[in-house]
Amino acid sequence: MAGNRGPSWRGPALLVAGAFFMEILDGTVVSTAAPRMAASLGVRSVDINVTITVYLLTLAAFIPVSGWLADRYGTRTVFGAAIAIFTLASAFCALSTGLLFMTAMRAVQGVGGAMMVPVGRLVVLRGTSKSELMHAIAYLTWPALVAPVLAPVLGGVLATYASWRWIFVLNVPLGIIAFLLTLRMVPNAKDETRHALDWLGFALVGSGLALLVYGMELISGDRVAWLAVGSVLVAGLVLLSLAVRHLLKARNPLVELTTMRIPTFRITNLGGSFFRMAISAVPFLLPLMFQDAFGWSPVKAGFLVVAVFAGNLGIKPLTTPMLRRFGFRSVLLVTGLAAAATLAACGLLSSHTPLPVIVLVLALSGVFRSIGFTAYNTIAFSDIGPGQMTAANTLTSTIQQLTIGFGVAAGALALRAGRPIGDWLNLSGSPDTAFSVAFVLIALLALIAVVESALLAPHAGLAVSAGQSPASVQKPRAKS
Repeated sequence: MAGNRGPSWRGPALLVAGAFFMEILDGTVVSTAAPRMAASLGVRSVDINVTITVYLLTLAAFIPVSGWLADRYGTRTVFGAAIAIFTLASAFCALSTGLLFMTAMRAVQGVGGAMMVPVGRLVVLRGTSKSELMHAIAYLTWPALVAPVLAPVLGGVLATYASWRWIFVLNVPLGIIAFLLTLRMVPNAKDETRHALDWLGFALVGSGLALLVYGMELISGDRVAWLAVGSVLVAGLVLLSLAVRHLLKARNPLVELTTMRIPTFRITNLGGSFFRMAISAVPFLLPLMFQDAFGWSPVKAGFLVVAVFAGNLGIKPLTTPMLRRFGFRSVLLVTGLAAAATLAACGLLSSHTPLPVIVLVLALSGVFRSIGFTAYNTIAFSDIGPGQMTAANTLTSTIQQLTIGFGVAAGALALRAGRPIGDWLNLSGSPDTAFSVAFVLIALLALIAVVESALLAPHAGLAVSAGQSPASVQKPRAKS
């Protein structure tokens, strides 16, 4: 029986990881190819931003309803439909001849992506035992680590040497293969206790999240209208506050918030959010620093950022043994401190720093990035029971989508604050100064995650790291 267990989760995990990679890559790669896309569509480069924003808005708005759809219609049905929608929308994006049609298709892509991410992970979580959860989560973590790093390189290469349309064309054969594999490999699990959709919760949560994401997109733009940003963010927070009040009282809420009472789930989602925000700012800040401050070409900047990817992959075989040997709390504490240190070290780089030193710093950043992502993503579900898995997965997917947007916005705000803070501290007025201060500010953000990790129990997540059931873990601790 043990021999059959590995393939039962490994195949779906690889399939879902591939779908994740496709979805995350499309959310970030377009910005690199924006100038070529704008010239082809007859618009300004800045106008292409609307296709990025619409994609992220629909992604954020529809993620919360994914859990209900999966329980109502089955995981295979919804996951397969999401892949089909995403693939067809990608094909139409490649055929676009005008900005309006492109924007509409990007919105459809976002709807498909919103279903792929949480429902795909739900498939893996439901089909994996606690003892194997760490291995399965490691498969699902690499797309979030790799895609944002490879996106600038891939977008630049395709736009320069082929055509921006290939960004979307490549999704078509991959999507067809993924759809066929879904029909073969993914079970169509449903929740027999069907209930009606919480339409009020969907409206409040979806619109609130969309406004927050839109506000963060406005912050990360070149010019910021702070009154408009403040109004959008306040409106989003008000709607989400009303949503929380409704969800706590509703009989069958769209998003079940009671899972936040579980300590490992709550602490890792809150602390993990600060860690993800800090890490998500890196792919935004590094290419800008290499090009704007150092004066390097986009190709050189893109390939240097790939060093982060090398660190991600290099540490992967050691991540699981490390967590089993030292436990989640110790690993998260050390990883958080080390990640903050490497972020601050990025701020010390300059155009005169030897390339091997830059590569080493970026690779180490990738190492701690990978360990932290895997640890947070795994321990979040360590104490979640089968009946709570859909609710916990939907809530985690929603939070993670928000933190990615917050990370880019935090990077943009830190960069804007870098120059006045540098002037106040009488630092050099060179272009490097703003980035140096920005990376230090982002490093401080990562340290907040360290504080949260310290609140974990010493043996938190033992059900996963030791391969035991939660009950068997708790009994010895109760006797002692």
